[in-house]
Amino acid sequence: MTEQASNPYLRDPLTDFTPVEDLTDEEATEQVELLREAIREHDYRYYVENDPVIGDRTYDALFTRLRTLEDAFDLTADDSPTQRVGGEPLDELDTVEHRVPMLSIAQSGEAEEVREFDDRVRREVDGEVSYTCEPKFDGLSVEVVYDDGVFVQAATRGDGETGDDVTEQVKTIESIPLRLREGAPDDLVVRGEVVMPRDEFQEHNRDRVEAGKDPFANPRNAAAGTLRQLDPSVAAERPLDCYFYDVLDASEVPPTNAAEHEALREWGLRTERDWYEVVEDVEDAIDFRNRLGEARENLNFEIDGTVIKVNDRAQCEQLGRTSREVRWAFAYKFPARSEVTEITDIVVQVGRTGRLTPVALLEPVDVGGVTVSRATLHNPDEIAEMGVNVGDAVRVQRAGDVIPYVEEVVDKRTEGTYAFPETCPVCGAEVVRDGPLAFCPDGLGCPAQVKGAIEHYAARSGLDIEGLGEERVEQLVESGLVERLPDLYDLTAEELAELEGWGQKSAENLLAELEASKSPALSAFLSALGIPEVGAATARNLAREFGSLEAVLEASPDELEAVDDVGEKVALSIHDFLTTPENREVIDDLLAHGVDPEVDVETGGDALAGLTFVFTGSLSVTRSEAQELVEAHGANATSSVSGNTDYLVAGENAGQSKQDDAAENDVPVLDESEFRDLLAEHGIEYLGDDSEASGSDDTDDSVEAGADETSDSEQPDLTDF
Repeated sequence: MTEQASNPYLRDPLTDFTPVEDLTDEEATEQVELLREAIREHDYRYYVENDPVIGDRTYDALFTRLRTLEDAFDLTADDSPTQRVGGEPLDELDTVEHRVPMLSIAQSGEAEEVREFDDRVRREVDGEVSYTCEPKFDGLSVEVVYDDGVFVQAATRGDGETGDDVTEQVKTIESIPLRLREGAPDDLVVRGEVVMPRDEFQEHNRDRVEAGKDPFANPRNAAAGTLRQLDPSVAAERPLDCYFYDVLDASEVPPTNAAEHEALREWGLRTERDWYEVVEDVEDAIDFRNRLGEARENLNFEIDGTVIKVNDRAQCEQLGRTSREVRWAFAYKFPARSEVTEITDIVVQVGRTGRLTPVALLEPVDVGGVTVSRATLHNPDEIAEMGVNVGDAVRVQRAGDVIPYVEEVVDKRTEGTYAFPETCPVCGAEVVRDGPLAFCPDGLGCPAQVKGAIEHYAARSGLDIEGLGEERVEQLVESGLVERLPDLYDLTAEELAELEGWGQKSAENLLAELEASKSPALSAFLSALGIPEVGAATARNLAREFGSLEAVLEASPDELEAVDDVGEKVALSIHDFLTTPENREVIDDLLAHGVDPEVDVETGGDALAGLTFVFTGSLSVTRSEAQELVEAHGANATSSVSGNTDYLVAGENAGQSKQDDAAENDVPVLDESEFRDLLAEHGIEYLGDDSEASGSDDTDDSVEAGADETSDSEQPDLTDF
């Protein structure tokens, strides 16, 4: 950092500035650089070190001077502290692939399970074991990317592989530096938790009520809702903060998690300092969680437990990970908060997949500082087991301190048990049962499932129809323009242009996207239909096996089960979906509107048969596209390197662990250009451009910290707590 002698704006700065009109271009440029440098240091001292050296009024004067000079001399820069006001409003949130997967961790509220975790760790690693302990934040987990030390991208966790691009929204958070401090890695991917501090949350809610708006239910909902605002200027006006806790990828990673925690702060990233400890024994970790629980209500941010991590990174590598979670960390949760109230009614909601979820309407009750007026009853079997009915007094808990649910009946005030409906409350179809769960079988013919079906159809994992995000889909459905999927292809520019927020150009753009979607790859179309249990990989396998939509529609359960990765249950699910009259009617109508799924271009090829590829780093195509390409020509694409791997394809910023595994197993490592040449030798065209890596792919040096992640499973709509 520049010393005070060379930067007059660090300590006791004078704010009696020379008039702008009296400055030369060179003088203005020099002053701008000094102001930016000083403001970054003041931000670091305020947000990271909690040790400001100037007052708020002086800081505001420096900031205003910097903005004035940038405007007057056209000196704006993306990493300037002034660039936090939020960009132009977005049509929708794009989906981006994470540089590295954002994995989950095992969790429990039982001390015995923490001890079992410790036993497994000590059995499987070499040497002495120590742990780090830190709060498990209750906010929204984000991946933040720095290239050459400059903030370039932020994304929500999403499904762990992809998430919503919230770069412009996160850029407005003042505690997140737009440029890292000297000594930080040139390229860095970190994980943090966006939160709304409790005191700011209460003040912001008060302002909302005074403005005639509904208050937010809790700080977590407020943070999540703010980051998903399409207008970044809204995020800039709301009091968000961020705490960082993991290095997901970097050119050099510290040898321990404790050293990493210290490094994050040195690089300019805010961490939790007061509640962070290294312990040698699992009982000390349990004690840390208990002490943190006692202090919980005095913290200015929401937490729901303690994250316990193996400290030594080499031992973490020994423990490894599964497909969805790391094996070297454990979340020891706090007991759920609970209160007693009365059920005033029970309603049944229908989700995108047709699942029927009973929701109890409650006499409002405060549960851990949040007013709860609804709670899930899970499923018909839970209702029967509890014997619950409208009018009973029940105990309500907040699972993970977020989703309320009815735990038990404490005062049976009625006779009998709530009778779960035998028909769908929306379309009237006869309800079918799958174990404890209930479903509406009408699929795409059920209006309640249409909105979610359209969102899924238009998503990147479906037909990737740009301009059909959640808000626009809701608008189209509520306006009555779209009641079924095929109605999308009846839309006109005149109808769309009359909707609020639409213009002729945006209407024409959507119609062009819809027209382009009429010739999808068969695998994309199958994925877009939202068939239960069918994701992108299964859809590719179905397309490869059957070659045409007609063949898939006519396939028997036995023929479906013969497809790779399709077992008996999935085969029956696919067959039931495709043979349900309402679903077939929708598919037929889509075809009648000109949708013509094409055989995947490379389907059936076997030029790469018998080969196994692993991809790491950033390529000029996405990881999914590269995997699909080799799989379409008969190869396998896996996520980890082993003795069965034939090639590791390493793009920019490739993970070192996979490269080390490749060396250990004598697996050839190809850069993108060499990968292109290999494909060409087999007569396969590669559409990537190895001169510019633009895709976002995984490296395997991922780590997980104290974030609270919601499940990917369907949840009832309880957002109005």
